[in-house]
Amino acid sequence: MTRASNVCKSSAPLLLALATAALAENLPREGLPREDLPRFVLPLSCEVGRNCFIQNYVDADPTSSAKDYACGSLSYDKHNGTDFRLATMTAQRAGVDVLAAADGRVVRLRDGSADASVRDTGRAAVQGSECGNGVVIEHADGWQTQYCHMAQGSLQVNVGDLVRAPQPIGKVGLSGLTEYPHLHFIVRRHGQIVDPFAYEAPAQACGAGQSLWDPALGPALAYRQRSILNAGFASTPVSMAALEAGETEQNLPDFGAPALVAYARGIGLKTGDVQSLVLKDPSGRTLAENQAPPLERNRAQSLIFAGVKQPAAGWAKGAYQATYTVTQNGTPVLERRFDIDLGPQ
Repeated sequence: MTRASNVCKSSAPLLLALATAALAENLPREGLPREDLPRFVLPLSCEVGRNCFIQNYVDADPTSSAKDYACGSLSYDKHNGTDFRLATMTAQRAGVDVLAAADGRVVRLRDGSADASVRDTGRAAVQGSECGNGVVIEHADGWQTQYCHMAQGSLQVNVGDLVRAPQPIGKVGLSGLTEYPHLHFIVRRHGQIVDPFAYEAPAQACGAGQSLWDPALGPALAYRQRSILNAGFASTPVSMAALEAGETEQNLPDFGAPALVAYARGIGLKTGDVQSLVLKDPSGRTLAENQAPPLERNRAQSLIFAGVKQPAAGWAKGAYQATYTVTQNGTPVLERRFDIDLGPQ
């Protein structure tokens, strides 16, 4: 940085210009990373918005209420990290690497916690080990990252190991205080919780502060108020439990299926959102339609389905299309079309 004090012979306008430039260089600039901040890579091997999703952000509200860094509803009271969620247990069982988000040294870890939902085990079973199987990595200048809910027996590092981003350190699991497979990613600076999406954001600000993510991740990590976690077809009624377990996607309808059921699961839905699902045959004729009542409160996740039994004459050959739509005050805010081709083998 050029400093006015280093200039011995200058005109007053030049001095003023140099001083102004020096001041501007010291001011935080929205959207531009500061060189003294860490730059984290994505802490798991997935594509956000396609095969993994952000379910919750750090709670930015100091009261007993909750809000995310954009003043949205994707958080809950005292939530201290970012939840990167997998769509099903099938994806978790296939194995998704957890990655070191930055270079550092492993200072703590735990393994041996079972991969089991607290819906089945109860919260008392994980008291004192809510993080489940996890790793803590210490970085330069007082920064620290923590990785929770990893798969039992998957850890690939030991205390004292030096790691380099994006080195695999384990796999996403279902250990500790969790109901679905995800990575709970925590960032600290000198022991204090930091939101990597909004570092040093002013109190009560919305969408302010500095991002600590690698700039290349900008489009992938763009804030989404709502997302579609699952959408597809089944030949039997769809339940949240079967969908979560990955059973639904393993039993796709064929030409002899007794029924055709379209389903969609949205996350981050808001009070007043109206979900609808329309199923059409290859000619474009509507076979089934389901419109849910407006949501009475924000929902972390919501499932809707619409289906029809096989007609007496059998299925018409061709592509069956479903359209899932979420509207707010009559305006579409989320939509996806998906199809399946039915035909004799």
